[in-house]
Amino acid sequence: MTGVQTCALPILSTPGRICLFGEHQDYLGLPVIAMAISLRGKIKGEKREDKEIIFHKPDLGETESFSLNDLSYTKPRDYFKSGIKVCQNERLTFSSGFECEITSEIPIRAGTSSSSAIMVSWIHFLSRMADEPANWDQQKIGKLAYKAEVTEFNEPGGMMDQYSVAVGNIIYLESEPTLSIQTLNPNLGAFVLGDSCEPKDTMGILSRCRDSRIKLIQKLKHKNLDSTIHALNDQAEFSDLKEDEIELVKGTLRNRDLLYEGLAELEKDEPNNELIGSLFTEHHAVLRDVLKVSTPKIESMLDAALDAGALGGKINGSGGGGCMFAYAPNNSEAIAEAIEKVGGKSYIVRADEGTIIN
Repeated sequence: MTGVQTCALPILSTPGRICLFGEHQDYLGLPVIAMAISLRGKIKGEKREDKEIIFHKPDLGETESFSLNDLSYTKPRDYFKSGIKVCQNERLTFSSGFECEITSEIPIRAGTSSSSAIMVSWIHFLSRMADEPANWDQQKIGKLAYKAEVTEFNEPGGMMDQYSVAVGNIIYLESEPTLSIQTLNPNLGAFVLGDSCEPKDTMGILSRCRDSRIKLIQKLKHKNLDSTIHALNDQAEFSDLKEDEIELVKGTLRNRDLLYEGLAELEKDEPNNELIGSLFTEHHAVLRDVLKVSTPKIESMLDAALDAGALGGKINGSGGGGCMFAYAPNNSEAIAEAIEKVGGKSYIVRADEGTIIN
């Protein structure tokens, strides 16, 4: 490649993720349980002799470029530039540009954190390619990716995506009152990820689900001064709320409690797979019936998976399209085939490690 220095440089690899419990909860300050999956996004690159940053994206047939001399944002979610700025705020310097190739096995815009996987890989890449390389741990990389992807653009969303793909495997993540990450190590076996191939309105759904519930929580605090969303129960004072608002609050509390039931099981040496599957399905019912983020195609894929022997499943990500997953520790190939027969694209996945240098 013209203008590229000839030295061997790293390939950074980061997994996608599914949310086991706590979907649409992390931006409320509630905990989540997420699992990094065995589909990965990669960045490989070399230093250039000039200030140009060039990304080749063969999966999309695209090329993107800009100069280190001008990091002003020229489009919404200008993540590659924000990643550099966040690293510069950590006192990293870059005297030359890079020429990179981005590839990914993760379904794009489907609720499996494909963009966060690339952002984490980009932050990891920059940390190792700086004039004075930084040896940041996975949590630090996740933190900076969150700043670059969410904080920098004042977007709705919690910390799950960036931390789960950076740290890897299965994590229980609390963001309030302080950040806490617990690694869980159950041998859950296989899941089948099903992509509906339906486009989804992530920002619209996040804004609707987040903003409406934040307002309700603030309302409740006036009547239940000693309660937070962490401690509130369905016996709280709801007299000022409309019927649909009560349903929304109770659904949020049920999903919160389902997470704790799931956590108790996942902490065991030998978790009950059937119970875990049933908890996934109940979690999905709240997402479908209360938050209304499912679609007819997602429902048909879940029904097909359950009929084929899945132990449970749920929509994954913000919803309105995108992916679902089925818990399939015993017969994953048959379940994958069933999802394909109703029009989904299936992937058999397992828990996987976080961001690494290959």
